[in-house]
Amino acid sequence: MATLKIIRKRITSIRNTQQITKAMKMVSAAKLRRAQEAALLARPYADKMNEILINLSARVSRSAHPLLAIREEKRIQLVLVTSDRGLCGGYNANLVRAAEAFIRNHGAGKEILLVLVGRKGADYYRRRRGETGERYLNFLSTPAEELAAVIAEKLITRFVDGETDAVYLIYSHFRSALSQVPTVEKILPVALSETQEPEQLTEYLYEPGAEELLSSLLPRITEIKIQRALLEAIASEHGARMTAMDSATTNASKMMGSLTLQMNRARQASITRELMEIVGTAEALK
Repeated sequence: MATLKIIRKRITSIRNTQQITKAMKMVSAAKLRRAQEAALLARPYADKMNEILINLSARVSRSAHPLLAIREEKRIQLVLVTSDRGLCGGYNANLVRAAEAFIRNHGAGKEILLVLVGRKGADYYRRRRGETGERYLNFLSTPAEELAAVIAEKLITRFVDGETDAVYLIYSHFRSALSQVPTVEKILPVALSETQEPEQLTEYLYEPGAEELLSSLLPRITEIKIQRALLEAIASEHGARMTAMDSATTNASKMMGSLTLQMNRARQASITRELMEIVGTAEALK
């Protein structure tokens, strides 16, 4: 059995750790509220942009713009969004697992270039793959719209130049603080509606024409998809960290309770042993 001194040191260490996890939980909870609001506010805008795209797509052909061109997917660019910091449970592990599954399913005979957003994903693939594409670290310090514009510009340039045939995005979709779902989304070529007929859609007058509007809308839609993914990822990270730190705080309380019980037993055993020694000594002196 561990000595009283060792048990007390363990309790002190766990109590100090609990103070840190509790503080991190409170910080993540405060940041989560703002990140959740930003992610939820971005969804209606992205949905409305997609609605406009569906309406336009029924009136144009895929040859109307290079971002609509469908090619055999020999060279795929995969954008993986992870966090810059750890201590958020299985958040990063789930995203990396989704990326590995994507590479296994799509990588046979194909070239996959990784674009890594977040330090955890960059560290993982630096140790295993060596060469990767761009890396965007400490992305929380950059506004999501600015970073999305930079990423989208490079992705669009490569796709239009024929350096890549498709672009996929892996990020964590925010549902709640307890649920974040790794999501794979194809962003290039831009998907068009294949089901709706022009007669079923609301009729608009486009000025300039539909094709001119589409040429300015498609790059913006790609940027909006990336921006939305970044906002969803930020909210998911804070939610995962808050949940993980709450569990760590609860586990620390349970460990301290168990160690306190063990300490009391050890102290009682020490007192009993000392009493036995005193009684034994008194008997020996008679």
